[in-house]
Amino acid sequence: MDQKTPDLQGPVCALPNKHKDKIVLGHGSGGKMMADLIKDIFYARLENPTLLAGNDAGVVELTDGIAIAVSTDAHVVSPLFFPGGDIGRLAVSGTVNDVAMVGATPLYLSASFILEEGLEMEILDKVVESMQEAADEADVEIICGDTKVVSRGEADGLYIATTGVGLLDPSIHIAGNQAKPGDQVIISGTIGDHGIAVLEARGELGFHTELRSDVAPLNHLIEEMLAASKGIHVLRDPTRGGVASALNEIARQSEVGIILDESALPIKPEVAGACEMLGFDPLYIANEGKLLALVCPEDADRVMEAMRKSAYGKDAALIGHVEDQPSGRLLMRTPLGSTRIVDVLAGELLPRIC
Repeated sequence: MDQKTPDLQGPVCALPNKHKDKIVLGHGSGGKMMADLIKDIFYARLENPTLLAGNDAGVVELTDGIAIAVSTDAHVVSPLFFPGGDIGRLAVSGTVNDVAMVGATPLYLSASFILEEGLEMEILDKVVESMQEAADEADVEIICGDTKVVSRGEADGLYIATTGVGLLDPSIHIAGNQAKPGDQVIISGTIGDHGIAVLEARGELGFHTELRSDVAPLNHLIEEMLAASKGIHVLRDPTRGGVASALNEIARQSEVGIILDESALPIKPEVAGACEMLGFDPLYIANEGKLLALVCPEDADRVMEAMRKSAYGKDAALIGHVEDQPSGRLLMRTPLGSTRIVDVLAGELLPRIC
């Protein structure tokens, strides 16, 4: 380990006592407050091995040779439409991606709509049309659903919850606890695009960019990656909490150290500029059309070659590697040769972006 490696014994963003009695926005951040909420409430009450695995989708083997992956998600983005996408495309893509991140083939979705009194029918129609377009792109069908209407002022216009089901070859074992020392860390493209595009759509940047959200279904990209290699150990889409939160989670699940190369991170100038102006770190900004892959070193080039043939993987980059220590930690090697800890955030960075 680099002699400049910092002390790793400090606490990880302790949860403030004032946030233990009531839900606050930070509990939906993808950071430590959200992790503590899941562990202390949901895991404690709903404990079972599939849930406790902590992956993007739950995997259940039904009979010999047949397994399914199931994932569910709720979408509360504001505004409903943003450059590059909308809540409908987001809802389909997010759930398709979660199912695909365990190596499964997404097949069917359900959709539940919470509609606010006063929502314009034209808006709802556009959202549903966008959902169907995303479902067509992903080759999945929305086969059931539900609608509820709440009083004016209680739903930000529209919330959507989706559940996805896919088939999985039981011989595939892609999960957050499968990272191994030597694995190469690959990102499918530039980071932070979605979060900054949504922020601009709210009029909160103070300047205009041509940046568009990356929201997209990634299941076909993953199919190409799996065809190229059986050495893919972990897949994860870095949504809430960004790349930093996703890799911290994988490091803890696999009990390994993950080392990033800061100079290798692909970041668009618009994202870098917005983050510098607002004091954000792109590593914590949400993405909705990117994936992280931890791949055995001998297959990394082959996987990246397959990714770069896809529109959603053309900017794939090797950004780090896995070591056996420090267990459960994410570190960053800087261009100056020093190493710093990349910790999880305690709470909220940007609300309602996925």
